[in-house]
Amino acid sequence: MERDKIAVGLDIGTTKVVVMIGKKNEYGKLEILGLGKSKSLGVARGVVNNITLTIQSIQQAILEAENNSGYKVSDAVVGIAGQHIRSIQHADYISRANPDEVISEYDIQLLVDQVNKLAMLPGEEIIHVLPQEFIIDGQNEIKEPIGMSGRRLEASFHVVVGQAASIRNIGRCVQSSGIELSGLTLEPLASSDAVLSLEEKEAGVALIDIGGGTTDLAIFKDGIIRHTAVIPFGGNVITEDIKEGCSIIEKQAELLKTKFGSAWPNENKDNEIVSIPGLRGRDPKEISLKNLSKIINARVVEIIEQVYAEINAYGHEENRKKLIAGIVLTGGGSQLKHIKQLVEYITGMDTRIGYPNEHLAGNSSEEISSPLYATAVGLVMNSLQNHSTGAYQIELKQEPVTRTAAPVQRPVYQAPVETTEPMDVQEEAKQQPTPTPTLDSREKIKRSFFEKYVEKIKEFLDNAE
Repeated sequence: MERDKIAVGLDIGTTKVVVMIGKKNEYGKLEILGLGKSKSLGVARGVVNNITLTIQSIQQAILEAENNSGYKVSDAVVGIAGQHIRSIQHADYISRANPDEVISEYDIQLLVDQVNKLAMLPGEEIIHVLPQEFIIDGQNEIKEPIGMSGRRLEASFHVVVGQAASIRNIGRCVQSSGIELSGLTLEPLASSDAVLSLEEKEAGVALIDIGGGTTDLAIFKDGIIRHTAVIPFGGNVITEDIKEGCSIIEKQAELLKTKFGSAWPNENKDNEIVSIPGLRGRDPKEISLKNLSKIINARVVEIIEQVYAEINAYGHEENRKKLIAGIVLTGGGSQLKHIKQLVEYITGMDTRIGYPNEHLAGNSSEEISSPLYATAVGLVMNSLQNHSTGAYQIELKQEPVTRTAAPVQRPVYQAPVETTEPMDVQEEAKQQPTPTPTLDSREKIKRSFFEKYVEKIKEFLDNAE
């Protein structure tokens, strides 16, 4: 039980791999015990393209997190994202033999299983089947059908689909890094848990996570995920544009973007110039900040317009689909100067930058509170709260406990567990069973289905070995 309180999130991104170790403190806030990050070498646009390099990056990040925290990592909840993820809307129904019997979880599971049998494109598999609203004998807008009666039970679903090979490659990398895959969650859902409030999800909000390789979109309305999309452009494309446009190396382009870059060219004066050291004794290169901002602006406008096209495809202009809370920007790309103003200018929607600090303990460092780590914080939260939307957690086996408790070379590992954990664990033991009966059917079904799916991946990897 003591280990159950420690959770690990693993974010395998295009530019960086982040391992975050955390637990809940006595106030219910997330306390980060350790953070490890490394340069991501084997991932392009969210998809693993070099298994060996990805394993090395994961191992390096795990080692740093272990050294910083004094804890040994045995398993992690891993985020799924990338260009291969797409979503579809689907409606389905079942006819019940006895309409007088109350609708139970079994009926909803039958409906979900029916959706799971949908024919997908070759090489694709269904990742999430998320029930949205139910209709019983023509009565619509039912969010919780259990306990009601009726013959025809139908529902609309948000179905998230991904390439089976890409998901298995992630599973293989994680297991080859020496840790177990304890759960999978869609990264935009993890980010939304970290930066969005319940009120925003209820009112209607679009979360835009601007990463290195991709830009992820998740739209919520009435507390339910309504639309997800992945745009195959991110911060790396902006860096590449600066590199080509200014004829400099990638490292210098990245530094220029983060230190002097702006998404709004009018903010820079014509005479503002930055000097870049020349290569191998060559003369320094002078670059106009106005030109730099124009290069950045052109690419950011393209990314935002593509995202806005997805928001329009969802139909936010309809009254019942209106996104009252506007847009929330997160991810490393959201730290670009004046990007908030540019997004508001293009979309005409209220915009804010999403920080994960609302859920973090007060003593958390400023670095962890950055939008850069929103996904990692969300993954740790999902692994701690297995009843939250988008979390698919598998029961931990006993072997990892004996493996991690046995080594004596980490005296630090034992101390925090024995001194700070028991009271929290006893409280969790009392509180853990109570939410289970009150969970609504959507959350139960999503978890049970995804547990099966992760088991399938594990079985596949075991057979492959």
